[in-house]
This record gives sequence, structure tokens and C-alpha cells, in this order.
Amino acid sequence: MFKKLFLSELVVNASRTKRIVYIAMLAAFSVITNMFLEFKFYDVQFSLTIVVSAIIGGLIGAIPGFFACMLGDLVGFIYNSWGYVYMPWVGLSTGMIAFIAGIIINGVNIKTKGGIYIKLVLVCLISFFVCTIGINSTGFYFYNKAMGFSAAVMDYVAEHFGGNISFFAYVCYRLIFKLQIVNCIANYAVLIAIYPLILKINFLKTDNLRNSGKAEDSQ
Repeated sequence: MFKKLFLSELVVNASRTKRIVYIAMLAAFSVITNMFLEFKFYDVQFSLTIVVSAIIGGLIGAIPGFFACMLGDLVGFIYNSWGYVYMPWVGLSTGMIAFIAGIIINGVNIKTKGGIYIKLVLVCLISFFVCTIGINSTGFYFYNKAMGFSAAVMDYVAEHFGGNISFFAYVCYRLIFKLQIVNCIANYAVLIAIYPLILKINFLKTDNLRNSGKAEDSQ
């Protein structure tokens, strides 16, 4: 049960050498994503870290996926900090996306056709509330509260919420004004579209990773 919840069959069924290779490859993939697949337009930032973190968690499991994505965020920040200080809750958020994906994709048994899509929708919903709002937005809220909210935040909140910068008001600012809800939806759409295709890759079939969706496919 422990292995099924926290490790994928790709990792469990592989030799020790293959395990190291798989985890190292996906950790490197996370690093590359954080280095080169983040785009900034003025003060609005878009990235593919959500979809990549979920894929990594699904492929190698919750625990190795968590640490691979945490490492990817840290190394990506060192490479390109955008002029900011390191914010550990961002890495924690990406790691938790991988952890949630690993638990749901590998540990939840849905015996129905198309079950893998149900799992992916659950990953998106849970990670949105736990990671995007619960971790990321909370971290940014208290950081900005301590450092002083920007004029953009104060103007947005004054216009829409009467000037009181509550946590709820800040989340609305971040998701709507800074378009993070658009970034999330785009990542979720890509994840749901490509993850079932990834499971059809030959070497993943060889290592029986497809068992995470075997029951669904057999219906």
C-alpha cells in the first residue's frame, strides 16, 4: 500500500539503476522547465510548472516527484531569479502538485472507462485549492503584507473591495488581475490532453506504468 501511494510502478518495477535514471531525468526536466519555460509579460508571469509537476508526480510517484520538483524550482531560481528573493513556498507548491498527482494517479483505483481523466480532473481541482490558493497565494499574501502591498494591489482592492486588503481580496487580485487563473486553466487543459498520451510511450509500457490506468482501459 505504501509503495502504491508514494511510488509509481515505473519506479517500483525498475532496477535500481533505472530508478536513478528516471528520477534524475525528470528532476532535470523540472529544472529545465523552471529555467526556460517561464514567461513574464510586464508584471504577469506564465509558466508550465503546474503541468510538468503533475506529470512528474504521476510518472515517478508522490515522494520522488515532490523532491524532484522542489529541486527544479530551487535550481531554476538560481539560474534566473527575475530580481526577486527566493520564495520557498513556490517550490513547496510545485512539489505538492507532484505529490498530489502521484497519490491520485498511482494510489487511487477508479474502475471505470476513462478513469484516468477523472483522476486528472481531481489532480487539477485539489492542486488548485491546496497549492495555488492554499500555499502560493498564502505565501505571497503574508510576504507582501510584511513588505508592503504594491500600488497595483491597493488600487485593485480599493476599486473592488473597498480598500481592505483581506486574504480573499488578495487571492482575487492574484487570480483575476494577474491572470493566474488563466495560467492554471491552460496548464490543466494541457495536462488532461497529454498525460494519457504519455502513458502510451513504449518504455513506459515496458515498465508497466500504464497499470495506473489499466482498469479504466480494460472496460
